[in-house]
Amino acid sequence: MKLSKAQYDEIAQFLGHVQPTRQSLRKLKEKFPSQSQSTLLSIFSQEYQKQIKRTHAKHHTAEAVETYYQRYLNGVMKNAAAPVLLELANEVDFAPSLMARIVLERFLQEREQAIPSKTLINSMLRDPSQIPDGVLANQVYQCTVNDCCYGPLVDCIKHAIGHEHEVLLREMLLEKNLSFIAEDQLRAKGYDKTPDFILEVPVAVEGHIIHWIESKASFGDESSHQAYLQDQFWSYWNRCLLLAFIEFLGVQYEEAFVTYC
Repeated sequence: MKLSKAQYDEIAQFLGHVQPTRQSLRKLKEKFPSQSQSTLLSIFSQEYQKQIKRTHAKHHTAEAVETYYQRYLNGVMKNAAAPVLLELANEVDFAPSLMARIVLERFLQEREQAIPSKTLINSMLRDPSQIPDGVLANQVYQCTVNDCCYGPLVDCIKHAIGHEHEVLLREMLLEKNLSFIAEDQLRAKGYDKTPDFILEVPVAVEGHIIHWIESKASFGDESSHQAYLQDQFWSYWNRCLLLAFIEFLGVQYEEAFVTYC
């Protein structure tokens, strides 16, 4: 089913009063049973990311970093098996994976007497077994697997979902016998920024002529549309673009939005 602006606002308002945990996701589904879980998860993730961006700076001041690091050290000294970092992240309302990054970077800086590279940090977050401290490795792992919006595990899931929707969209186009040029074909011809599919013969959908399609495996709220317009869509064609949620070829994208022109 389609989601109205009023329904979206109601969901977003509800999310403003709950913590970003799997328990909150269950509450969200109970509150809005008519919406699919994938749609609710996508909105949940986007609203939480907006919140994190608003508060990101205060968690990265020198004072905050040192406070978090000392609390981590004191916590694992008392009980190394307790989810110290995860509980600390939930207490200060910060993403567990981002809290793990802060503490890991501080730990490596103290150990190596130098600022660690982002490449090293990212590698250790993806594979905590590389961390030269077993207790911290376990703490980082707990944060990663319990973070439903950030971290390497979430990044992998998002990438897989994005690829899945591109495959589904390709299958829809083939099913409808529509001739198209895919992104990989366009890149092979030397094009830099391209949509996922250009229709060789435009089609009409809900009164609009469609020339190309870009699929995003995320919920298309107003801020997302504006960001993608500035960063990506304007480069496709230097003319007026029309963005909307559509039931494309008779199949509704609930958690992906399609931009077309």
